[in-house]
Amino acid sequence: MVQSYLRHGPTEAFGLICSASSNSYYDGKLAYVPALEDVLVWDVKKGQMLSMWHETGHRAEVTCIARSPQKDTFAVGYADGSVRLWSASSSSVIATFNGHKKSISALAFDQAGARLASGSQDTDLILWDVVAEAGLFRLRGHRDQITAIQFIEVVSSSAPSTSTGSSTGFLITSSKDTFLKLWDLSTQHCVQTVVAHRSEIWTLAVDPDQTLVFTGSGEGEMKAWKLDHDVMASGLHETESGEVSKMIHPITTLPLSSRHRVSQITFHPTKPYLAVQSHDRSVEIFRIRTEEEARKKLARRKKRAKEKKEQAKTKGKNKSQEEDNVDEQDEESDEIKLVDLFTPYVVARASGKIRSFDFADEEHGGKGNVQLFMALSTNALEVYNIPPPAKSKDETPEANRVLSVDLPGHRSDVRTLCLSSDDILLASASNGSLKVWNMKTTACIRTMECSFPICSTFLPGDRQIAVGTKDGEILIYDVASSTLVETIKAHESTVWSIHVRADGQALVSGSADKDVKFWELEQKAADSENPHAARLLTLVHVRTLKMTDDVLSVRYSPNGKLLAVALLDSTVKVFYQDTLKFFLSLYGHKLPVLSMDISADSKLIVTCSADKNVKIWGLDFGDCHRSIFAHDESVMQVAFEKNDVRELGAKPTHYFWTVGKDKLLKYWDGDKFENIQKLDGHHGEIWALAVSNAGKFVVTGSHDKSIRVWEKLDEPLFLEEEREHELEQLYETGIADAMNRPEAAIGSGVDGAQPTDANAAEVGAVTKQTTETLMAGERIIEALDLAEGELETFREYEEMKTKGGLGEQIAPPPRNPVLAAYDVEPEQYVLMVVERISGTALYDALLVLPFGKVLVFMKFLNYWAQKEWNLVLTSRIIFFLLKTHHHQIVANRVMRTALIPLRKHLRDALRKQKDTLTYNLAALRYIKRQSDAQLTAEFFEEEMDEDKIRERIAEGKKRKRVNIKA
Repeated sequence: MVQSYLRHGPTEAFGLICSASSNSYYDGKLAYVPALEDVLVWDVKKGQMLSMWHETGHRAEVTCIARSPQKDTFAVGYADGSVRLWSASSSSVIATFNGHKKSISALAFDQAGARLASGSQDTDLILWDVVAEAGLFRLRGHRDQITAIQFIEVVSSSAPSTSTGSSTGFLITSSKDTFLKLWDLSTQHCVQTVVAHRSEIWTLAVDPDQTLVFTGSGEGEMKAWKLDHDVMASGLHETESGEVSKMIHPITTLPLSSRHRVSQITFHPTKPYLAVQSHDRSVEIFRIRTEEEARKKLARRKKRAKEKKEQAKTKGKNKSQEEDNVDEQDEESDEIKLVDLFTPYVVARASGKIRSFDFADEEHGGKGNVQLFMALSTNALEVYNIPPPAKSKDETPEANRVLSVDLPGHRSDVRTLCLSSDDILLASASNGSLKVWNMKTTACIRTMECSFPICSTFLPGDRQIAVGTKDGEILIYDVASSTLVETIKAHESTVWSIHVRADGQALVSGSADKDVKFWELEQKAADSENPHAARLLTLVHVRTLKMTDDVLSVRYSPNGKLLAVALLDSTVKVFYQDTLKFFLSLYGHKLPVLSMDISADSKLIVTCSADKNVKIWGLDFGDCHRSIFAHDESVMQVAFEKNDVRELGAKPTHYFWTVGKDKLLKYWDGDKFENIQKLDGHHGEIWALAVSNAGKFVVTGSHDKSIRVWEKLDEPLFLEEEREHELEQLYETGIADAMNRPEAAIGSGVDGAQPTDANAAEVGAVTKQTTETLMAGERIIEALDLAEGELETFREYEEMKTKGGLGEQIAPPPRNPVLAAYDVEPEQYVLMVVERISGTALYDALLVLPFGKVLVFMKFLNYWAQKEWNLVLTSRIIFFLLKTHHHQIVANRVMRTALIPLRKHLRDALRKQKDTLTYNLAALRYIKRQSDAQLTAEFFEEEMDEDKIRERIAEGKKRKRVNIKA
């Protein structure tokens, strides 16, 4: 009989506040932050997680977050090159865009939120139509990862301020290749490339008026550039000197307080503030002065210069060189410089390394206060208040922290985990803190200070936790009072392992000082003066076993007879635990054994090592049953599964778990030496493993600061099916990868890269084959075959009937069961299949169709156009197929018969649609005019005469511009 196992699946992931993989967004109340493959929404004031945006089965990390002007929609970019549009209200995916081959590094929406631009590590820039859920075009020109994107709406001073002419606009992008590029979206090409810095450009920001651009480099330099809207509106032309007109002009370099990499520049959406992060732990905030303030400052400067001149004269000195300089300054300083407008205001210092920051959209915390939100790389969130400018000079403004979220997660990677005997509490420790979690609610219920923990265990009774540290101490914590009860200086060096004996009477510790120490657990009163005080456990040292090498792991056998000790010399020594007499030596590992465990029946010992192998040994003779190459990196921990309490009378199993630095958790059968299941989910090496005492779940802790629970499901698992499924996935992804031609950046010099000559295509189609699009293409082919077969059968039946070959009483052929089940005609069925394919995957699915199927498809498209079914979809498909297969269609004379009726039917249908739309638009415009007239009439009833008001409105609409010179 084929052996079946029970499948394990991921059920919880907690301990994460925010990960350092992406930027974050803050709207003044809610923070939208990345948490590895999910996005978390935090209410920062309450420190409460409101929702988690999780897509089942999707494992790629979040690398970029952008909010649409349509406030409910967020674009989230992932490490696999996909972009998902999420609805914040429903926490669900609206659309998925697949076009990039590498991780997304920048996202930006246009002003209406109808278009989305995405930049990636694959150096491509793709423009997406959010409404139609389709890729518009791909722009290629950068030679390295794109770091920032911004849409530019052209406002020309020559054009009237009330003009409603819609222009497709421009895109400005920065990249690690040191270039700043301006793209014209109407002609779909790059109109200007600026070598902006000597090193990588890491960030870019455009001011709210879209006249100034700031760029930050890897060398800590921040430069300002001016956008010439007049040239952008009129297009490229030659100047009087014969040069091509420039749209981006350099202005100046702004001084920063530190010379580290400028990783983010952000303008406040409404207030005159500019924030720059060029240091790991602080954000520098500049205040943007108005022109009037700048002029006052200039006047004061001139006044001081004059006073200096007067002083020099009174001292009777001759007119020196300095005074000449002062005169020159007087002449120059009539113009306002950019440095005069941007003045350093305050520096906000965070408690940890900053990953990204954001200004709050709304005003909070008192009048004039501005809130600055920071997402830290140390798994925490902080909000700072930036006070308004003070009237007096004595008060120096300071940024003060008002909110922080840091309790529900560790600051550094989780090093050790242990579960209480009833599986209700989980203790996790990292450098700095020991946290206790409720396993039912996954809430953090206790946080205690703890430095450099290495190993941990609950003491009998589950009221106390013992933690072994790097300093050689064993710390005992009381869970109820969340205090450190006792510090025992147990060893001279790192305590690598501690283990409680099965009877709960003794504890053993192994250390890098080559000692194995044995401790008895004794009870003492918490308060010696009060006889009724709670009883606490304490450790009493009873004996020491000296070893020849550092001790890395110690383990009692469940029957209490043996003690296994793993040494730095890659061997495991087994002793009788009562007499400490030597019993067995297990050697065979090439590198030290990092962890081991003994089965419940004390017959097997399993060891895992840094040599990536797991070995299963018999404890009777010390023979190695099997050596398994288990992980691609060091195997960090191993543990036998406990017997499932739900299976009464079941024999103890020899199933065990291993975790490794290759980010995988694996489930093994220790009798058949087979891998049962491979579970991936962590994004960093897994350090810690804890197995449920009731056999229901397993918990893992990782370098990515997350703690994950993998629960045993009721779903059976068969090894043969698992292997087949893995092979299928490999095959499908292999086909998709083979169809996606690897493209290197233009002019990068890599083999297969496009050269830098004029023939290199700067614009391309947005296509990327995935398993989803391949399946969708196959579904269309199947539907076409089915519908074509059905139509053919009935055509033959009708022909036979007209020829008189069939009698009247002979019934027509039976309908296809699928069509009968849906109760639809063949043409309707094909439309139904096509409609079910997501808009983003449609074009890629159509590329899968061979030309023979395209000819068949054209007949159905003709029928849909005639019936006016889903005209938008029909038109999209027709235009795409005609563009893609243009050469074959032109060369194929048979196509004329299909295309002529198609043109007629489609034109008629579109004309009808257009007439309806124009009629509706005219009606809406009429209603708008009526409403405006009504409002104007009400407004002017008690106001002064209409002409003056209209003049005032017209004046207010025109933008005032300031000319800034370098």
